[in-house]
Parts: sequence; structure tokens; C-alpha cells
Amino acid sequence: MTEGGAFRTIPRMTAGDPGAPPLPARPARDDAVDLLRGIVMVVMALDHARDFFGDLRLDPTDLGRTTPALFFTRWITHFCAPVFVLLAGAGARLSLFRGRSRGSLARFLVTRGAWLVVLEVTLVGFGWSFDFTPPFLALQVIWAIGASMVLLAPLLRLPPRAVGLLGLAIVAGHNALDGLSSESLGPLAGAWRLLHEHVPLTTVGGVFVFNHYPLLAWFGVLAVGYGFGDVLQREPDARRRVLLRAGLLATAAFVALRASNLYGDPRPWSTQGSALFTVLSFLNCEKYPPSLLYLLMTLGPALLALAAFGAGRGSLARAFVVFGRVPLFYYLLHVPLIHLMAAAASWREAGPVMLEHPGAFPRGTVHGLGGVYLAWLVAVALLYPLCRWFAGVKARVRSPWLSYL
Repeated sequence: MTEGGAFRTIPRMTAGDPGAPPLPARPARDDAVDLLRGIVMVVMALDHARDFFGDLRLDPTDLGRTTPALFFTRWITHFCAPVFVLLAGAGARLSLFRGRSRGSLARFLVTRGAWLVVLEVTLVGFGWSFDFTPPFLALQVIWAIGASMVLLAPLLRLPPRAVGLLGLAIVAGHNALDGLSSESLGPLAGAWRLLHEHVPLTTVGGVFVFNHYPLLAWFGVLAVGYGFGDVLQREPDARRRVLLRAGLLATAAFVALRASNLYGDPRPWSTQGSALFTVLSFLNCEKYPPSLLYLLMTLGPALLALAAFGAGRGSLARAFVVFGRVPLFYYLLHVPLIHLMAAAASWREAGPVMLEHPGAFPRGTVHGLGGVYLAWLVAVALLYPLCRWFAGVKARVRSPWLSYL
């Protein structure tokens, strides 16, 4: 393991012939990146445990009804999607450093992006409702990453810095378009709802489709990540300095812009009945679609964390690294697992309704925050051996299809 946490694979000789040329080395793994990804994946499961074991009718960001504990249980999970998307873009750029050609990467982005969209509308949706033909379909983060990958593919001919700057322009400027309504765009209304509005998208074959992750801002984050991939290739000290500067700048920009209430989020903060709730109001930024301030608030500290992470030493850090190496595998398993746990916990009270979407769960199945946190920890513990096994498979087996999981 080298300084800064990058795993470097030593080329292996053919067995029994010490003079044979080495086999091609596997792509290097960046331990710090896997550690950050693994942490946010584990935190993500907390939000979904809250969906299944908590009260889905209670919005944790509604300051008139929430509690500080519930608010922060939701707020900490805000870091997950921005980090996922940023690192997905960075991963695309890093694959070029590892020997993939631009043409090969473009084809991979299109095929894997399309595959992620298929997974979103099939297996991911099934995990939420245990129904392959549900009455409604929510497009969420897997959809956003997949569609953004497809959009990134034709831009690979541009210099990575240009792609990153385009992403920054989108992230910084998309809130200027908040006043533009799809209702005023005529035949372009559907495209605008797809790109920027958190509204019902359409009905397909009797299925109501709701786009929770409008693409414009999320594509901006992915493009920023693509440009950001160059930073991750720098020497450890130089990389750390850039990450610290970028993280501090983003965090400071969030504080300054949020304090001004001038731009960057459709929901201005305001003084509340207590200092604590005033802080909650300050932190209560819009995720759907992610505002500039939401992204600064989450990605700034994430970059600082990445700068601080070393080689992932210690058993807890190594466990997070395992999760970070198999993100899609983990994602596809965790929702149905938590759903099954919720059904088992409340079957006596509610019966088969527990096999439906959590929005249909009766109030008697709410377990409170204590139950939410317990379910979260149990789910993560159950997932660890499976993820460790699959991470081992990916490390040992050279098969192109594994890159799609």
C-alpha cells in the first residue's frame, strides 16, 4: 500500500516460470476514495431504515413538526447522493489513467448507464414495493447516475478540465432557472420536468412515474467529478492540498451564500423560536433538485474528509473500504433486506401489507428512532459478509461483466 492509501497491485509471474513476463496489473484502488464511498453507503442505509421503520408521513425537514434528532438523522444522509455522483464521475476519469481508451470508456458509460436505468426501474423498485408492476415508480439516485453517464459519453472528446468547468457552471447556475416553469414551455415541458423540476413526470402503461432526481444538477455534479479525477491522480501531498483548499472554499461559500439569503436555494432560512431550530433552518437546504447550497454544504465537508483520510487503517475503516468497493452490489441488496426486516418486525400487527411500499404501512408499524437505528445497524452487519465475499470475487476474477456490478 502506498502513501495516501492507493493500493498498487504487484504484477504476478506465470506459475512455475520465474522468467515469464508479468500478467497485466489490475487497476490500482484508492483506499481513501473507497473509505469515503463506504461511509456514505452505510449512512445511506440509515435513511432507508427510517423509511421502513419510521413514520414516512412525517417529513424530517418540516421544522414545524420535526425534532432535532429526527432532523439530523435525515440531514446526515444528505451527504450520500452527492458523494456517490461525484465519485462516479471521478471513476470514469480514473479509468482513462488505468489504460482504457476514450472510445472504450464512451461505450462503457452508455451501456452501464443504460443498465443502471434498467436496474432502477426493475430491481431497485422491486426492493421498495416487492412488486414488479407497481402503480407508481420513483426515479432516484441510480437513475440519475445512469442517465448522467449516458450524457457524459459524448463529452469525452473535450479536455477533462472543460468537462469539469461545464459541470461547475451547471452546479453554480442552475438555481437561476428555478423560476422557469414547465407549464410555460409547451412541447418542451416534459424535457424540463426531466431536467429540473421535482414534479410528476408522466404515466407509462398505467404506472405513475415520479422523477425524484431531476438530471440537470446531478449531471453537473458527475461532470465536476470527471474533471476532479485528475486531482486524485496527483502525488499525496499535492492532492491533499488541493482537496483541503477546495473543501474549505466550498464550505465557506456555503456559509456566506446561505447567510446572505441572496442566491443558491429556493428556501431561505429564517430565525426560529430557538437558536437550535435557527441552525436547523440554516442547514435545511433543498435536495429535489439539489440546490447549489445543498451541494456546497455536502461536497465541501466530503472533500475535507477525503483530504484527511489516509490508508484506511483499523478494522472499522477496513470494513467501510469493503462496502466502498462494491457500491452497486450493496445498493441492490440493502433496500429489500431492510424491507424484509420491517415486514418481519411488524407482521403480527399488519400482515401482508408489510410487503407493499412503506407508504402503505399502517401507523402501528412505526418503531421510533431507536428502532430505526437498531434496524440500520443490524442490516449493515448482515450485509458485511456478503459484500466482503463479493469484493473478494471482484479482486480475483477478471471478467468484464463484473464492472457492471
